[in-house]
Amino acid sequence: MDISINSPALIFPAISLVMLAYTNRFLALSNRVRSLHDAYQKQEEKQKIHGQIKNLRYRLKLIKNMQALGVLTFLSSILCMYFIYVEWMVMAHWVFAFSLFIFAASLALSFLEIQLSTRAIELELSDIEGLENPSVIEYIKKKFE
Repeated sequence: MDISINSPALIFPAISLVMLAYTNRFLALSNRVRSLHDAYQKQEEKQKIHGQIKNLRYRLKLIKNMQALGVLTFLSSILCMYFIYVEWMVMAHWVFAFSLFIFAASLALSFLEIQLSTRAIELELSDIEGLENPSVIEYIKKKFE
């Protein structure tokens, strides 16, 4: 398969949007950590807040790695474009494949972080009794009844 200089350039908008989403998640989490830290210093119910902060710390590490992989994707795509420009097509193919691989890894970490964020919300709601956690199928059945 032959690639043109447009191939790596096509993923630039996707990388930019994903990086913006990662940055927004990071900012939201860092604000949440600050507010929970203040609450931890003031409140008696420190166990629940401690669990939330522990979850957020891990999620912040994931976001840092997601962002690093996104930046590496950007740089490898630029490098691929350079190799295409100087007509080193074998290197261009390898670097483009690498950029796609690390972009996929970044998205996989994003998926993991989203899964952890739902756990954090469940922890936040854990003190409210009577909440049920229906499966997706049960939820859909209730909507159509």
